[in-house]
Amino acid sequence: MTLIVTEKPDAALHVAEALSENESPKRIIVDGVPFFEVHTNGRRILVCSALGHLYAVAAKETHGQSEYPVWDFMWKPKHLVQRGQERQKKWIQAIAKVSGQADQFIDACDFDLEGSLIGYMVLKYACQGADKKAQRMKFSTLTETELRDAYANALPTLNFPLVFAGMCRHEVDWLFGVNLSRALTQSALKVSGRYTTLSTGRVQGPTLRFLVERQREIETFVPTPYWVLRVKLEVDGRIFAADYEYEKLQTKVDAQEVVQACAGKSGLIERLDSTTHNLAPPIPFDLSSLQSEAFRHFGLSPRISLGIAEQLYLDQLISYPRTSSQKLPLSIGYERIVRSLGKLDDYKAVTVDLLGLGRLVPNEGKKDDPAHPAIYPTGTLPRRQLNKREQKLFDLVVRRFLSSFGRTAVKRNDKVTIYVANHCFLMRGSRLVEKGWTTTYKPYAKFEDTVLPRLKVKQPVLVHEIISEQKFTQPPPHYNSSSLLRKMEDSAIGTKATRSEIIDTLYKRRYVTGQQISSTPLASRIIEILTKHCPKVVDIRFTRELEAKIEEIERGCETREHVVLQTVDYLKPVIEALKVQEREIGQELAEILSEMREESTNLTTTCPQCGSTLKIAKNPRTRKRFIGCSGRWRNNCNYSLPLPQLGALRLLKKFCPDCGFQLIQVKSRGRRPLISCCRCYAQKVIAQSSSARVTATKPK
Repeated sequence: MTLIVTEKPDAALHVAEALSENESPKRIIVDGVPFFEVHTNGRRILVCSALGHLYAVAAKETHGQSEYPVWDFMWKPKHLVQRGQERQKKWIQAIAKVSGQADQFIDACDFDLEGSLIGYMVLKYACQGADKKAQRMKFSTLTETELRDAYANALPTLNFPLVFAGMCRHEVDWLFGVNLSRALTQSALKVSGRYTTLSTGRVQGPTLRFLVERQREIETFVPTPYWVLRVKLEVDGRIFAADYEYEKLQTKVDAQEVVQACAGKSGLIERLDSTTHNLAPPIPFDLSSLQSEAFRHFGLSPRISLGIAEQLYLDQLISYPRTSSQKLPLSIGYERIVRSLGKLDDYKAVTVDLLGLGRLVPNEGKKDDPAHPAIYPTGTLPRRQLNKREQKLFDLVVRRFLSSFGRTAVKRNDKVTIYVANHCFLMRGSRLVEKGWTTTYKPYAKFEDTVLPRLKVKQPVLVHEIISEQKFTQPPPHYNSSSLLRKMEDSAIGTKATRSEIIDTLYKRRYVTGQQISSTPLASRIIEILTKHCPKVVDIRFTRELEAKIEEIERGCETREHVVLQTVDYLKPVIEALKVQEREIGQELAEILSEMREESTNLTTTCPQCGSTLKIAKNPRTRKRFIGCSGRWRNNCNYSLPLPQLGALRLLKKFCPDCGFQLIQVKSRGRRPLISCCRCYAQKVIAQSSSARVTATKPK
């Protein structure tokens, strides 16, 4: 019997369907865990899934979840490491039970660092050493053809360098995360007496530093005034606008001199210039560029867009999304995919045009990934109704793929040079003279044409009006999820698989807020502490060095054991120093946590009855939350307002336009955030209640 291990249940079903001969896979339940049974060439095959990671790094001896430092670790079943993992326990036991019947093992998990590690752990521990004799299937889509080919040409062994690189990454991250996070959390707890989860890590630290430094740049930015000149010119009875040749004038005097010299004067058109340049088709998506485009066009966070892409992959609609490649190998069958997509009405005209070009050649990027090609549609048509988000992301992937084969677009730039009283003004225009691939990539390729009027050299113009406008330099923009993702990628920290998770963690820890990401005072304090006591943890160069060493392990040029020992040697003195200064660090953290706690519960609007502070509170008996007056005991004030009981509650720095009361936001899973005024809502409820009582007592 052959046992094939996949990463997810949907993948297990697709593998079984691809390998079955003239019959549907038989679903077998072993101790509550599903397996799929098929027969190929007279051989019985069982296909199972691993539910992602079934094993995790943990301390060898668990004396207490809060103790640190911890240097001795081992890989343990996940249900022994994390709460709420009983399902994983059942999975391990079922796979172990079935593996005893197998004489052949195949790892069919995703062919990247994480997938290789997942399969290896299941084969090594649940299948009792089967990793040494297991074969490896390599595929980038879950289509029937590719899965059959991957099975028929399975690699004779696992990719052990990739596995060891994955193990090393998890072990190093665990050493950083568990020790530094416990140091911060316990320091704050011992001073404040209140538990708050604080965390940092090898990638999380530098990422948070980017945000804190940008926040400081914005807050300390001093605007500098400058002046912009714009002139309205009359040509043959028509009015046109032109800009002064210098984009900025540094003083008001300079601007006024130009205004006085040109006001009411006539001038001449001196030059008409036109240039054209080619716009090459876009390159295929890697994961980061897909996440950036999904955020830009749909507002999807990197984590959400990755989740949707993985579902499209499991539905056989697109290739494996966790890739850093920007290349499309010829072997995927360009023409076959294009013809298949042409069966969908949205792409029929586009595909006919592409097939008319003759040989299809994609415009590829420089980045390559040995595990997977760039993201592309498989040509498989949807078998179910996609939801709105899935349809949007699928359309984005399809149009990006098709447009990469498109014709080059040509853009024309026009410039008119005008002189008035020896001062130069410019009119600029641009338009697409050949739309090329932009037609395919609509609506994601947006080019607005600015068409200039027909003018002639030496044609006279009259200054109808000249305007001097004072402006101020602007601070750098806040990062958003997309730009932060690009910053992490450009800085070579994190992986394509983990970057979106790091960003999510920063939100969960209350280190950052808002779609335009702002770092909180807690984040600033964390970075100050880490910079003072362990600067390497927030230094991107140190993180890059570790990433480079992990890549060397992948290439077989470095050992996992050596990198882990180097990590321990660096961390030991750092953690010991943090332990010695635990109280000082705890005092700093406790102060900022207390301030943030008050800020999150205290309203800026005061009590309308007694003027005391209003705050969010909970009824000790019913545990229901409400807005109450802090002057209840001092002023005997009983003012209160009801609050929604479900969802995450946040006080906004916005106020009701009707009554001036501070607004609240309630966010529930799967629903749009609700913004409301508690005071207006309460008054509305009282009014409705009074109206109902009057109606009930009115004589018939």
